[in-house]
Amino acid sequence: MERTSHPQHQMTEKVASGWLNGFIGVLIFSGSLPATRVAVLEFDPVFLTIARATIAGVLALCVLVLFKEKRPAKHQLLPLVIVAMGVVVGFPLLTALALQYVTSAHSIVFVGMLPLATAAFAVLRGGERPRPVFWLFSVLGSALVVGFAVSQGLTASPAGDILMLLAILACGLGYAEGAKLSRTLGGWQVISWALVISLPVMAPLALYIAPPSFSGITPSAWFSLAYVSIFSMLIGFVFWYRGLAQGGIAAVGQLQLLQPFFGLALAATLLHEHVSIAMLGVTIAVILCVVGAKKFSK
Repeated sequence: MERTSHPQHQMTEKVASGWLNGFIGVLIFSGSLPATRVAVLEFDPVFLTIARATIAGVLALCVLVLFKEKRPAKHQLLPLVIVAMGVVVGFPLLTALALQYVTSAHSIVFVGMLPLATAAFAVLRGGERPRPVFWLFSVLGSALVVGFAVSQGLTASPAGDILMLLAILACGLGYAEGAKLSRTLGGWQVISWALVISLPVMAPLALYIAPPSFSGITPSAWFSLAYVSIFSMLIGFVFWYRGLAQGGIAAVGQLQLLQPFFGLALAATLLHEHVSIAMLGVTIAVILCVVGAKKFSK
């Protein structure tokens, strides 16, 4: 007797795959701010933003040509531009500028507000309607992350905080728009085409504002540039957009609540920035909020 797969089982597998892909994306993104912090110590933040987009754009173009991907339809071009403005230009540039004023440990806690921003744009742009209890867990999780930052006395310049807030808004919009588009265009195709659309502007700018010499740049700065270009700008989004499209933008977006703590661990390990032991307790509470948000996301 031929076995058939139950639609409900297929949906459960799809959602589980979405959460796994989203989790991998969050792990990759967790290294972005510490790497950017290292890079802006030696690279101009504007050049860093343009260089990372250019490097990722060239790689994305090669992949699209290699797999002979069809060009996006006309109605997909505007969403791709929004994705590019949000995650290719907006978030990298604003965070790079902010990290001139604040530490990576301070900037990372702002990521605690990113799930709320992503969920809000999922409602506005993605047509999702999470249950009221979902918002309770989402707000509680964000409040825990922000409250943790306040309790640690992480004070910084107003300029750095404003830049980080603007970065979160730009990123939330780019995430939601890209995830919505991923349902029809494909996850890795969305970020690849967004990078390629940006390339005609980014590549000439990178050459124009490049410093006259790179002789004083240390290996750690070069490694950081490579990480934010290849992993943060391209590979991470392959997993992230696929996860959002499979598991739901608002729901899987809650995994971003874990990103500050992964990032803080990296900041403490690699950059020797001070992180309180209280991080463990808050992390457990945030994980519970993520679980709760997942349960009541639909």
